[in-house]
Amino acid sequence: MAPKKRLITDTFKVVKKAKIKEAKEGKVVKPDPEQEPELVPVPQRQLDLDLLKQFDLNWEFGPCIGITRLQRWERAEELGLNPPLEVYNLLQNYLEDPKYLNRVSLQLTEANHWISQTRRP
Repeated sequence: MAPKKRLITDTFKVVKKAKIKEAKEGKVVKPDPEQEPELVPVPQRQLDLDLLKQFDLNWEFGPCIGITRLQRWERAEELGLNPPLEVYNLLQNYLEDPKYLNRVSLQLTEANHWISQTRRP
C-alpha cells in the first residue's frame, strides 16, 4: 500500500486565517505612524572596534601582517599616507587592551594558541 500523501499544512500551522480574524475583530494593534521606533544605543566600545576594523580592512595604509595596529598606523604616518588621527587617539587610550591593539585575525591566532596550550593530551 502506498504511503498517504501529506500536505505542508499538516506540518505547519496556517496563520493567515487567524490574522484576518484578529484584524476584523480589532485585536491587532497597528503601530502609530507618528511614534518613532526606539533606537537601541550601540556601546561605545563596539563603535570603537568597528572603526579599528575599518582601518584594518583599508589597504590604503599598507599591509597589516605581523604588526599591531599602532605599528601599522605609525608606519603609514611615516610614509605620508595620512592615516586617521582618531584611530591613533583610540589606540593611545587603550595601550594595554589587546582587543584594541591587535587585529581580529591576530586575536584569533592568539586564542587558538592559548587553547592548544591548555588542552590535555
